[in-house]
Amino acid sequence: MFQVTDPARRRFAVATLVGFIAGVFSAIVKFGWEVPFPPRTPERNAVNPPQTLLEQLGFPTSVSRATVEFNGWDLPISSFVVHFGFAIAVGVVYCLVAEVWPTIKLWQGAAFGLLIWVFFHLLLMPAMGTVPAPWDQPWQEHFSEALGHVVWMWSIEIVRRDLRNRIAHEPDAEVPPTAVDRAAVPVTV
Repeated sequence: MFQVTDPARRRFAVATLVGFIAGVFSAIVKFGWEVPFPPRTPERNAVNPPQTLLEQLGFPTSVSRATVEFNGWDLPISSFVVHFGFAIAVGVVYCLVAEVWPTIKLWQGAAFGLLIWVFFHLLLMPAMGTVPAPWDQPWQEHFSEALGHVVWMWSIEIVRRDLRNRIAHEPDAEVPPTAVDRAAVPVTV
């Protein structure tokens, strides 16, 4: 469970680049998840958690509730910046940690996604007053956010594994390269 990889096999520069790409991709995945499973009621989403957080940090409403128009829709650009910024930060941290402690990849990242959901949505944000206490949130919000975080982190892991292995031309740091070398050698009869 607490396996640590060989320092010679770690690729931190690759992990940083891949984490950035995976973060952007995962932010789009999470947006897509929230179309069929909106986490908040329309009333609670009138001022969404990213906007509330920005206001708690002292940003004026002219910034926190700023919008841009696209195709006739007013889009909450500050919310998007927070959403993408968070996804990119988590993606980079996840990919860097995966280079050292592969256990973070448990269930292809799903376990870490649930941990992020519990920490942020059930503990930190309610404690800060950014969102209501967990027992004051509807079950639909818990459903959307919990499973959304699983899908979100799974998308980061899928991108991480594929791009890390392609760019580094080797398997993950905990996989012995000899195991892959033997598998790649054609068998002749």
